[in-house]
Amino acid sequence: MQKGTISVSTENIFPIIKQFLYSDQEIFLRELVSNATDATSKLKTYAAKGELKGEIGDTTIEILINEEDKTLTIRDKGIGMTEEEVMKYLNQVAFSSAQEFLETYKNESSIIGHFGLGFYSAFMVAEKVEVVTKSYKEGSEGVTWTCTGNTEFILDKNDKSERGTDIILHISEDSVEYLEKARIQGLLDKYCKFLPVEIKFGTKTEYITEGEGDDAEQKEIEVENIINNPNPAWKKKPNELTDEDYKSFYNELYPFSSPPLFWIHLNIDFPFNLTGILYFPKVSNTLEVQKNKIQLYSNQVYVTDDVKEIVPEFLTLLHGVIDSPDIPLNVSRSYLQSDKNVKKITSHITKKVADKLKELFKKEREDFEQKWDDIGVFVKYGIVSDEKFAERAKNFTLLKDVDGGYFTVEEYKEKIKELQTDKHDKQISLYTNAPQDHDSFIQAAKGRGYSVLEMNTVLDNHFMQKLESSGENLTFVRVDSDTVDNLVQKDETSESVLSEKEEESVKTLFTELVTEAGATVSTKAMSPEDQPIVITRPEFMRRMMEMQAMQGMGMGNFPDSYNVVVNTNNPLVADKLLKLEGEEKTNLAKYLIDLAKLNQNMLKGADLTAFINKSLAFVKN
Repeated sequence: MQKGTISVSTENIFPIIKQFLYSDQEIFLRELVSNATDATSKLKTYAAKGELKGEIGDTTIEILINEEDKTLTIRDKGIGMTEEEVMKYLNQVAFSSAQEFLETYKNESSIIGHFGLGFYSAFMVAEKVEVVTKSYKEGSEGVTWTCTGNTEFILDKNDKSERGTDIILHISEDSVEYLEKARIQGLLDKYCKFLPVEIKFGTKTEYITEGEGDDAEQKEIEVENIINNPNPAWKKKPNELTDEDYKSFYNELYPFSSPPLFWIHLNIDFPFNLTGILYFPKVSNTLEVQKNKIQLYSNQVYVTDDVKEIVPEFLTLLHGVIDSPDIPLNVSRSYLQSDKNVKKITSHITKKVADKLKELFKKEREDFEQKWDDIGVFVKYGIVSDEKFAERAKNFTLLKDVDGGYFTVEEYKEKIKELQTDKHDKQISLYTNAPQDHDSFIQAAKGRGYSVLEMNTVLDNHFMQKLESSGENLTFVRVDSDTVDNLVQKDETSESVLSEKEEESVKTLFTELVTEAGATVSTKAMSPEDQPIVITRPEFMRRMMEMQAMQGMGMGNFPDSYNVVVNTNNPLVADKLLKLEGEEKTNLAKYLIDLAKLNQNMLKGADLTAFINKSLAFVKN
């Protein structure tokens, strides 16, 4: 037996590790299982090169809990260590055996650790750590290294007969949660689900059917609980996978989720190494609940689901996996470090996503259109937030009209060119964000031969502004923002059937009845078939209010501005109203205003009740 002192630059290394090096205490299990995976991967590399005598045998990693002894053990059957290697690798903090191995066998094996500090994360949860190990090398003796969380250690011989390493953690009183089976199972599922070596954690119950027909019965059996998939879909080549394989893997990542719409398989080896699968889910209008579903791995070791440094903001709506050894991580592999490689990877992922969408649109347009309602928010998010994506997306971005037709921007401009170009040669795109609420306006517009778009996603205000400012010669106007015959702003005007005096009388009457702040009254000679009263809302003011509301700022100090337009050519105004006197005249005018408010969902509470009662009275009379 020998005693010694761990070679570190300061005796305070353990408090530093325990408090500052790792962002989450639970990371220790990921680090230790990753080390066990490294040891096993090295063994397989040696075996493949003919440097291992005998059969490689079982290489399963085991996780063992002993509640009575208060120990948690990580056991591997990898290369193990000689006494000299223990002295070298466990007693010199940050001198990584993985790094040395990479220098020797680079391009031949995928080794997870690079820093040599992962092992010491054990002291975040353990008051004592034992390393019981035996090297694969012929003639090696087993050795046990013991340390109680200070710079002193004990190294002794042991009688271990099989190669490999047991890391035995004597769990400290403040970390007893790591002796709970459910807690360890949860951590293994989170961090080790796709490590490249099988990991066993106890047993699990499975049910098998024995017998046939009426004699069939279910039998309960205990089987090994292998917690990981060592060969996940993203590590395979696309031509090895079917659509069902991709869907099955999606279900493995997100159990009980709706199937994805489609996916992109990333398989890049130059100018950096990156693999992964990005899935397009159905994107709802509630963007926030969609985010943080992309998992970042480094050589199949889970790192984080906060990938905003490597994936553009709009791509965080996607689901799936990205795995790259070239992504720079901090020393604890807990978060990304920004550098030029990250920018290259970000740009490449954006291009691959845009290329996939473009390919789907060109090859299967009908199917693409059917999926547009589910992916439109995602594409629009990309357009308003990423210039490079916006440039690539302009040829597959679709506009949808209220009749269910889909058009690219160029196709739509051609469609409305003849009827919806104003006197300034600006093309006017009419839209609605609430087709049911705006039905009368929509029908009136369609009656003029106008097309009306459906723009009802949370991003459409920003999306329309982006198109308006991108040189497309388009202006978006909500279908209820002006009278239908004035939406395109031609010089065409109708002649009023009323005299100037009668028009002034009508305007005065309605002005006396419309007393809300921000409301104005005007008269206009429209078609006799148009509504007697039309309430419109200024486009600019309405957009400002809606954008402020979307940003959580409320409606600000803007008044509820609207314009009451009296159609002087409608028979109810031109004939009936002008023939009435006194209270009857006032009541009809008030009723026509309420009808217009009802059409705009502006009639609420007591005013709505009074309107219903008045309508019932009209029917009775």
